[in-house]
Amino acid sequence: MNRIHRLTASLPVTTAGARRRAASAAVTLAMAGTLGFGAMTPVASAANGPCYDGRCTTTVSAPRTIKVDSRKFGFGKLKITSVSPRSVKMSAAGGRLGGSSSPGGTVQFNNLKVWVKSVSGKKATLQLFPTRY
Repeated sequence: MNRIHRLTASLPVTTAGARRRAASAAVTLAMAGTLGFGAMTPVASAANGPCYDGRCTTTVSAPRTIKVDSRKFGFGKLKITSVSPRSVKMSAAGGRLGGSSSPGGTVQFNNLKVWVKSVSGKKATLQLFPTRY
């Protein structure tokens, strides 16, 4: 019989259950802090730009470079090469990845999706989101 079992076995059932729930909550909160949920995410993206974590909505005109996390997406810069009323052209990984989309469509570079929400004149509103979390 291990030590924890002996301690909880001598206590009434309601107290032991409450202690297990409290211990479980403490472990969950400790893991969330260890994994970096919460406070660490905004600090990391603020230092590198609003789209660094792959979650943003931005309005751009060409040429424009958007900095993203190279460890997460396999490239560090998403380049918007041209914007027209019918399409938005973009490239990544130094030009090795490329694509275009009309308004309402998406382009995927590795595990980063770019949704062309709308185009007005020479400006496009893009929404970036990762395909893996």
